[in-house]
Amino acid sequence: MRILYLGDIVGRAARNAVIDQLPRLRGDLRADFVIVNGENAAGGFGINEKISEALLAAGADVITTGNHAFDQREVLTYIARQPRLLRPLNYPAGTPGAGAGLFSTDDGRQVLVLLPMGQVAMHPLLDDPFAAVARELAACPLKEMADAIVVDMHAEATSEKMAMGHFCDGKVSLMVGSHTHVPTADAMILPNGTAYMTDAGMCGDYDSVIGMEKDEPLHRFTRRISSGRFEPARGEPTICGVLVETDDATGLARAIAPVRVGGRLRPAWPAF
Repeated sequence: MRILYLGDIVGRAARNAVIDQLPRLRGDLRADFVIVNGENAAGGFGINEKISEALLAAGADVITTGNHAFDQREVLTYIARQPRLLRPLNYPAGTPGAGAGLFSTDDGRQVLVLLPMGQVAMHPLLDDPFAAVARELAACPLKEMADAIVVDMHAEATSEKMAMGHFCDGKVSLMVGSHTHVPTADAMILPNGTAYMTDAGMCGDYDSVIGMEKDEPLHRFTRRISSGRFEPARGEPTICGVLVETDDATGLARAIAPVRVGGRLRPAWPAF
């Protein structure tokens, strides 16, 4: 099975690029299943129903989020009726929506997607992500109930993402990080067969400060006060993500490679 994961979409230019190019990417990469992190798709903060439905129509099978999951108030009701939009797994019981789901590919194979959020330097501070992931994996083990399992670890600290990767090694197909908006160079297969990348990077304009126009972040860093709101950068975005190929017999990874298309970053395309 081939699984394509695209990192955090930041703002209008990035979401338009993803919506426009996802059908071609899915076909060219022969992806059986596509996950998109859309938590910054609505003006840089959160996601709404219109954007979610457009991403799903373009070819996303699941949309993950993160600490901005509920920035758009309409999501509180929409997420309860759209199971393909996930909020972080380790929110307290009773939070609208779900942080995990078992989804079908076109040919009937089952993919479990988990969205834990880290605790280091993150707000809001949620429950233990490791315990939350352990419960889900015990309830739906790889190759017993799921043909593939993907963990999107939305976290600030690289150490916490790496720890989650090793915690999941041999139990999931892919553990990929999101949130920091910068692609890392460590795509690899861990010793027990789980594909890993600390952060897939953002889908956004890299002539920016993590996807935002530069003036306001610079003002806050140099003056220590706010002069306005953050606005997503409007230049040509780079679509960043990762492609994983799994072994049908085990559900573990056979290959992993970064995907980078357009914008300012050096292109990357899987060789497998």
